[in-house]
Amino acid sequence: MIRVVLADDEDLIRGALAALLELEPDITVVAEVSDGDAAVEAVERLRPDLAVFDLEMPRRDGVAAAEAVGHRTPVVIVTRHARPGVLKRALAAGVRGFVPKTTPASRLATILRDVHAGGRYVDSEIAASALTEDACPLTARELELLRLTRRGGSIQDIARSVHLAPGTVRNYLSSAMAKLDTSSRHDAARRAWDEGWI
Repeated sequence: MIRVVLADDEDLIRGALAALLELEPDITVVAEVSDGDAAVEAVERLRPDLAVFDLEMPRRDGVAAAEAVGHRTPVVIVTRHARPGVLKRALAAGVRGFVPKTTPASRLATILRDVHAGGRYVDSEIAASALTEDACPLTARELELLRLTRRGGSIQDIARSVHLAPGTVRNYLSSAMAKLDTSSRHDAARRAWDEGWI
């Protein structure tokens, strides 16, 4: 049996996916959770053979949860919004599969079996988009600060969390705004998210 931890913040989607996977003779869902922190905790506690994470979840997105899990458990990301930049982040985090939510359940089961056997799977449309995507113009520090901005912190909160002066944080964010031609740090964070850079 392939033991799976399933994480998705949409109850209906998570329940339907779990029910469909349970119909497979060799797959069993050992836990269903609704956020990224709970996903990491369930993987650490249950040590499943595979983890299937939604990309967009509260507390920690699927890629951040995969980074926290590390290489101990193979992770497959399923997503409704398959942005090419996110694929690059996911692969860098060690994710073994990247699948759109439009994938039929029987196909997903096959992908899970392949990943469990040591393979990788990346949807061909997402892979093609990633190959033609523009390079990210932002530095690693600018991306980090935009990621924190997207989580809703004030400049002072962000500065404390990264051990920088508030003025330094403002300078980095202003630089990111100029590179992305946006009028606010929140617009810059939204643009970076839409591109899949954070």
